[in-house]
Amino acid sequence: MRTQVAIIGGGPSGLLLSQLLHRRGIDSIVLERKTKAYVLSRIRAGVLEQGLVRLMEEAGCASRMQAEGFTHDGTLISYGEELFRIDFKELTGTPVMVYGQTEVTRDLYAAREAAGGQIEYEVDDVTIHGAETDAPYLTYTIHGEARRIDCDFIAGCDGFHGVSRRSIPDTIRTEYEKVYPFGWLGILSETPPVSDELIYANSERGFALCSMRNDQLSRYYIQCKLSDRPEAWSDEAFWDELKRRIPADQAAQLVTGPSIEKSIAPLRSFVTEPMRWGRLFLCGDAAHIVPPTGAKGLNTAASDVHYLYHGLVQYYADGSSDGIDAYSQKALARIWKAERFSWWFSSLMHRYPDQTEFDHKMQMADLAFLQSNRAAQQAMAENYVGLPY
Repeated sequence: MRTQVAIIGGGPSGLLLSQLLHRRGIDSIVLERKTKAYVLSRIRAGVLEQGLVRLMEEAGCASRMQAEGFTHDGTLISYGEELFRIDFKELTGTPVMVYGQTEVTRDLYAAREAAGGQIEYEVDDVTIHGAETDAPYLTYTIHGEARRIDCDFIAGCDGFHGVSRRSIPDTIRTEYEKVYPFGWLGILSETPPVSDELIYANSERGFALCSMRNDQLSRYYIQCKLSDRPEAWSDEAFWDELKRRIPADQAAQLVTGPSIEKSIAPLRSFVTEPMRWGRLFLCGDAAHIVPPTGAKGLNTAASDVHYLYHGLVQYYADGSSDGIDAYSQKALARIWKAERFSWWFSSLMHRYPDQTEFDHKMQMADLAFLQSNRAAQQAMAENYVGLPY
């Protein structure tokens, strides 16, 4: 087989890139290790920056999001019994969109299928060949059958454990990582959200987050030990702990119910440099991971797609390689700013095992300053709604 852009990974970043390229007349083939049903079963965050919203509009995939998503003009932050609001709309003129990542992925699959886009599922043994040459290609197997795709470029959208990043030689690739000493225990429940906007809570018992997918589907998290197991937490124990970590008024209004999904996510910050090797380009989790605090994972993947998509369009439109040559530098400049924000927000809201009383006082002072200082709120709001591409 032959295509212009071979895309490894059928998650939202790979699908979005494929759909955007299609609308500009550029062919692609998407390779996905799992089944479509498996990809759609993954529960992820759903706070979308306006940059991603605009990309979905450009991809022709925004109608359901606009009809069913929730525009949020701000967020709530609590510490102790204090509760204050960061007003995104007033401070930046820009809201965020709450719309589940699963639904983003579902919309992108529908668009690719409607356009006759080629997606190969359940692929194994993907190997990248000749990335440093002008004639790269991929080999892989499907149910034991060997296949090959020749292409002009390869987009590695295959996540942290995928083959793309590991295909860049160790002598070229540099990795930076911070592993946090706690995780998030999260549940999904068919209950109305406790608040119309997200609540981020710093309590003496640890962090908590009240989020939602829609008006009858809520997503809640509590900070937990990395050694904890989801099955060791009953629903009752989770709800009791969540109520202890959020302000009393919100705890009294919390509607509880059976969980329909429960999992623990570790937290890490990770960046690999460069994000390009020859004709191989890394996108999303293949190149970087952020803690979920602030919901930057999908949004940073979207900014990568933006830079790569425009670089490829420029290349095929007029033969200029300026855009793809600048891809890694542009993407990383924005990624490190998002990493800084997620690291700062995580450090502000969580309790650390080795935290001293001095550290705690500094955390409380930082929160009090954020509560009272408009400039600090504006800086946070600008980062939360998404820095410009």
